Amino acid sequence: MAGKESTHLQGAYIPQELLKELGKVNNRLLIGIPCERVKDERRLALTPEAVDILTDAGHRVLLETGAGLGINYSDNHFSEAGAEIVETPEEVYKADIILKILPPLPSEVALMNPRTTLFSMVQFNLFSQDVYEGLIAKRMNAIAYELMLDYQGKSPILSMISEIEGMAAITIASGLLSNTQGGKGVLLGGVPGIAPTEVLIIGAGAAGTVAARNALAMGATVKVFDYDISKLRTLQHTLGQKIFTSNFHPKVLHNAFQTADVVIGAMSYINIQRRYMIAEDLIRTMKRGALIIDLRVNQGGCFETTCCLSPSDPEIFEQFGVLHYCKPNVTNSVARTTSMGFSNILVSVLSMLGDADSIQGMIKEDNCFRSGVYMYSGKPVNSYISNHFNILSSNLDIYLSAF
Repeated sequence: MAGKESTHLQGAYIPQELLKELGKVNNRLLIGIPCERVKDERRLALTPEAVDILTDAGHRVLLETGAGLGINYSDNHFSEAGAEIVETPEEVYKADIILKILPPLPSEVALMNPRTTLFSMVQFNLFSQDVYEGLIAKRMNAIAYELMLDYQGKSPILSMISEIEGMAAITIASGLLSNTQGGKGVLLGGVPGIAPTEVLIIGAGAAGTVAARNALAMGATVKVFDYDISKLRTLQHTLGQKIFTSNFHPKVLHNAFQTADVVIGAMSYINIQRRYMIAEDLIRTMKRGALIIDLRVNQGGCFETTCCLSPSDPEIFEQFGVLHYCKPNVTNSVARTTSMGFSNILVSVLSMLGDADSIQGMIKEDNCFRSGVYMYSGKPVNSYISNHFNILSSNLDIYLSAF
């Protein structure tokens, strides 16, 4: 009996520091976090708090100096969390795992070692053919944040970004409608005796739902359109019967555009077969001084007036008397919050990767992680991405047993 009691209490008096040591994994990762070199990109994949968790587990994190300044974290913050600060991109790109936000540039791919594992967003407006072919040539493993799914079949990172975008869109609209930002001097919302602002939202996904909730909270009249009735039903159950929802019925949509003060484009165009875009003719019917915010510029745009914009095009412009807000990556306006969201998800993913024997083992064991893999040892394995570059892809199962 005494022996059993001793066994039961064996870990009770072990110091916390020793428990950390016992919890370290055998497969230690070497993670590199470079600076983002695209203009105005501030977000980062890991915050110091996330780095601390990973380094406590025995993993190494290389951070390029200054990478955290966009989210107001100094090199010292990361160093105190256990990161190793390196001076040049050449050093950070020698890591086995590279964590970026945006797709890499050709010059960045050139610095990577063959068979490196790359995590990043897939934004086709920034993802070049040369980069894709460079990843193939270097036999890289590549994982897209947007394509990784949870056990409910949803993308946790895409949902997180969409929720932040939806909230940010209402804040942006409120500012742009005011006189101080050149708007027509309208308060977003409503006060007694004055007709409330009308907010029209195209898309009933996560971004549209959050934008609708915040607009309702400010007293605005809100209308939401989507082609997916199940999404509209879910949104109405979530927000209540006060909100107006409709399919893309031409007459109903036409009337809504005529009276709208703000139109927010929040359709999701990732991994879908059908694409809907608002025609220019509808935008011509809008009131002068109205506002359009397109949250999907990175995915090709929700409106005919905002589709296929190039980096050299203005991000805020007026057309048909309607102000258009088309800044890509709206979450950069709250980069620290967004980076915390990335960290919350990626710490779990990287910890699981550390527990796995290899990237191959992780792919085999975790279908959710596997869904994000679009390149395996240089082999394209996701048709959504490879079709964009006119390159054939194969089923991942073919290669898992061969490498």
